[in-house]
Amino acid sequence: MRTVELQAEPASLQLDLDRTALIVVDMQNGFASPGGMLDLAGIDVGPAREVVANARMVCEAARRAELPVLYLTIGYPPDLSTAGGPDSPNPQKELALCLMRERPELRGKLLTFGTWDFQIVDELAPLQGDTVIVKSRYSGFHGTDLDSVLRNRGIRNLLMLGIASNVCVESTIRDAYFLEYWSVMVADATMPAGSAEIQRATVYNVKTFFGWTTSSEELVTVLDTASTDTTNA
Repeated sequence: MRTVELQAEPASLQLDLDRTALIVVDMQNGFASPGGMLDLAGIDVGPAREVVANARMVCEAARRAELPVLYLTIGYPPDLSTAGGPDSPNPQKELALCLMRERPELRGKLLTFGTWDFQIVDELAPLQGDTVIVKSRYSGFHGTDLDSVLRNRGIRNLLMLGIASNVCVESTIRDAYFLEYWSVMVADATMPAGSAEIQRATVYNVKTFFGWTTSSEELVTVLDTASTDTTNA
């Protein structure tokens, strides 16, 4: 066992790194880049620059510590066959689908397979050995094999970062809680679809009801210490 103590809120947490994975949620151009979906919707994506930098730092530390890195991306085929039909609320609520319906010039361009908007940002491009799972709803567990992939690897602890913290990140953390996973949100490597008040509310929800929160600096320090200890063993 490679057990570390991670300083977190509301309390420190003992993590067995051999049963821990990093989950990178929806770090796509649509959420993090100027000209992407959130930007076109009038949501400030300026904070994404620092969030992406912190996320990259965490990803690099996770790989040094030999943690599995799994990417979640949300998107749809051009025919929107997985988006939900007339009986589904998803087309009425999911932002890309709403924008494409309301603005014909955007049809087929937002979170659509093969488009720039759907792609993971260059700074966080997956490496060989990473796992990428595509989803069509907010939660990474809904309609995907994420749970099976994690259980097959013996994973019980999830380090989670991404955009949007109040939508897909929190939705995935909630489902992880129901499936008996221990989730830690890296707060400064997440960004909300909205204001700073929304981020504070999300952090409160996670650390009070569904898991723990920590910082990228704290997590990287712990992971690098574990990597050094393993190298010197």
